[in-house]
Amino acid sequence: MKRRNPWIYIPTLYFAEGLPYILVNTVSVIMYKKMGVSNQLIGLTSFFYLPWVLKMFWSPMVDIVSTKRSWVINMQIGLAIALVGVALVIQQASFFILTLVLFTLMAFLSATHDISIDGYYMLALNKKDQALFSGIRSTFYRIAVIFGSGLLVIIAGRIEIRTNNIPFSWFVVMIIAAVIFALLFLFHRWYLPFPDSDQPGRSKDQPSQGSFFQVFKAYFQQEKIGLIILFILTYRLGEAFLTKMATPFLLDTPETGGLNLPTETVGYVYGTVGVLSLVLGGICGGWLVARYGLRKTIWPLALALKAPDLVYVYMAAAKPGLTAIYPLVALEQFGYGMGFTAFMVFLMYTARAPYKTSHYAISTGIMALGMMIPGLVSGVVQHALGYQGFFLFIISMTIPGLLLLFFVPIRDMEKNHSATEKG
Repeated sequence: MKRRNPWIYIPTLYFAEGLPYILVNTVSVIMYKKMGVSNQLIGLTSFFYLPWVLKMFWSPMVDIVSTKRSWVINMQIGLAIALVGVALVIQQASFFILTLVLFTLMAFLSATHDISIDGYYMLALNKKDQALFSGIRSTFYRIAVIFGSGLLVIIAGRIEIRTNNIPFSWFVVMIIAAVIFALLFLFHRWYLPFPDSDQPGRSKDQPSQGSFFQVFKAYFQQEKIGLIILFILTYRLGEAFLTKMATPFLLDTPETGGLNLPTETVGYVYGTVGVLSLVLGGICGGWLVARYGLRKTIWPLALALKAPDLVYVYMAAAKPGLTAIYPLVALEQFGYGMGFTAFMVFLMYTARAPYKTSHYAISTGIMALGMMIPGLVSGVVQHALGYQGFFLFIISMTIPGLLLLFFVPIRDMEKNHSATEKG
């Protein structure tokens, strides 16, 4: 086989990994809000997190059935077809139910896509290149986030202004996304190399049926695992409620307590300024943890995640102009990036040898569960409390995770992780 340049296919793979996630979990919320769907129903879209909660249970199938390369390209054509389906039903009277089904299908395809790409990455590159391209994969994943929640939303907003036809604007956006995935499918089908180790069947690192259950047993036998799981579920509790309702708040009319921003402006606020601030916060948070360790930085970084939620309390009360909204959202996203980075390091500390990959998957699945359940009821809570009351409620929801910091054995977890790395 001719050598393929990873500087070409690694960026395209991780752009392809990030785009469906942001379309399903963020762009869909903006689309539903513009299409007149209530906040109570929008909250139900948190159900889309479920595949990322459950993916650890079917990840062995990706190893056993077919090759990682085949899984990658098959998921991409599946995502392209699903996006065409979303586009075709948007203008139907029953669009909400139909798109809900299609977005759920996309979520399962995307979660499986993630498994196959991450597995392929480890097979296509040697250990040196895996380290070299770790930053590249993260960068292009973030570019996909900016493209999806920024550029595609801006396009929808501009079409909406010119045609005064909201369903048509989202039809165009979904067709654009479908074409992108069709092109990615064709490109990867042609260009992706065929690693010799990418063979169907259980690899030497894939646990057998007996040890598969041992993975879960070893995870749940960790010291103070109950506290650890409770912390994972509550650390982002406030953000779990906020995530689904932040965009509707920006789009809603003043009569309902919103800021009444145009769709295009929301694309700029969250998809560009917001994401760039999030990335910068993540870089700063990562540097602080690497420099001083998690035990010394977890408190300030946790506060950096939670305290900026107060900007929504302020915006709901003061209804500031756009010149203030940009820096306020940037501040909140920057803090989120810092605090989330510390949390991901904590999740890595829950992964114990010899099952590090599986343990990390379990922890991220629990994290996704902690985002899904509050999100499901976020619309109902917001409707009952109004935006000002809802954002004050969110502030109260940041407290449980902070209190658990007094009891979670971070010092011991950090020591065990360091000992494992040295070993």
